[in-house]
Amino acid sequence: MIKYDLLPRQLKYEGTCTDDNFFAPKVVNDEHVLRCHTQEYLTNLKNLNIEPRAQRKTGFPLSAELVQRELMIAQGTIDGCHYALENGVAMNIAGGTHHAYTDHGEAFCLLNDQAIAARYLQAKGLAQKILIIDLDVHQGNGTAEIFTGDDSVFTFSAHGKANYPFKKEKSDLDIAFETDTRDDTYLQKIKAVIPKLIKEQQPDFIFYLCGVDILATDKLGKLGCTVAGCKERDRFVLQTCKDLNIPVQCSMGGGYSPDIKVIIDAHANTFRLAQQIYF
Repeated sequence: MIKYDLLPRQLKYEGTCTDDNFFAPKVVNDEHVLRCHTQEYLTNLKNLNIEPRAQRKTGFPLSAELVQRELMIAQGTIDGCHYALENGVAMNIAGGTHHAYTDHGEAFCLLNDQAIAARYLQAKGLAQKILIIDLDVHQGNGTAEIFTGDDSVFTFSAHGKANYPFKKEKSDLDIAFETDTRDDTYLQKIKAVIPKLIKEQQPDFIFYLCGVDILATDKLGKLGCTVAGCKERDRFVLQTCKDLNIPVQCSMGGGYSPDIKVIIDAHANTFRLAQQIYF
């Protein structure tokens, strides 16, 4: 999508970020991917040996360039975790590939970047208890499946009830909003739940999937939030993490409004807020 090219341009143009704020990740090591995905799936993915029906489920034809991109996105989220441990927050302009399961991809997601990074942190002894806050409009079904039965990673998904996936997985906590839910209802619920979750779970690292497809203008959304409401959501999550001194890695997730300017502004708000709150 063009937003991945336009977003860094906008952030640099307006002065929110400079070239020094960006990094280009390499390809993730197989050992990190295999903590979340099966060897068979990873091998087939790299060999472009995914059957046509499974390819259709991902939403696009498989290519070497696409697989390379997904492997880089996962490493970008891992690299971002190290930055967040040092500075409090880090952002992946792509990522948020929460529909990727242990053994297959779905809905534009081939490898689950935040799941891979969560298991990486634990394997390296950099975090023990992890909280994943997924506020994309679509349920993080792949993330829920990957961490089923794993008490060391708490999965929280707040999403549209009538949105894809129509057969939901079971996260540790799911909140399903009704169609056309507006800012006040949405924010009231989010602000009540997140502090309580953090207090109960006591995470030492948080992953935040901050999709802007909760907007009323989104083609794949069905919720009724405004850009201002989406910005307040991000402000609350980031400020909460900052106040509690819990490192947070953010992946951008979805955003499909017809006007690209709306998508870029909503995503840019997350970066603007991170700059204001942390730096």
